[in-house]
Amino acid sequence: MAKDGTRNRPLSPHLQIWRWGPHMFVSILHRVTGDGMAFAALGVLLWWLGALAGGPASYETFSWAMTTPIGYIVLVGISWAFFSHMMSGLRHFVLDVGGGFELKTNKTWSIVCPILGVLATVAFWAILLLS
Repeated sequence: MAKDGTRNRPLSPHLQIWRWGPHMFVSILHRVTGDGMAFAALGVLLWWLGALAGGPASYETFSWAMTTPIGYIVLVGISWAFFSHMMSGLRHFVLDVGGGFELKTNKTWSIVCPILGVLATVAFWAILLLS
């Protein structure tokens, strides 16, 4: 035994030991989409509110910017982040109440969550653009 008593202590798991799986991807995606909404969506929301308070000319500038191709990319990205974060949050809610811990179930829902986020985003924009 070493003088500091660490000889028989187990090693902490780290990325070289862990095997990557869909549950890890969904966990990281959940954090990225949450941060994306916190920064990008908050900026767009504040700009929109400022444009509303600033009068017709300010709102016209905001409307123009959000209907350019880059504006649409930003808005679609924000809505994708919202729906992906929501689907992952629902998965986490089920895990928090004690369900879905079986390996096959967990893996299946880890794969389905991002797909549902994309499908919800497509449906949302289809409804907006076709109405």
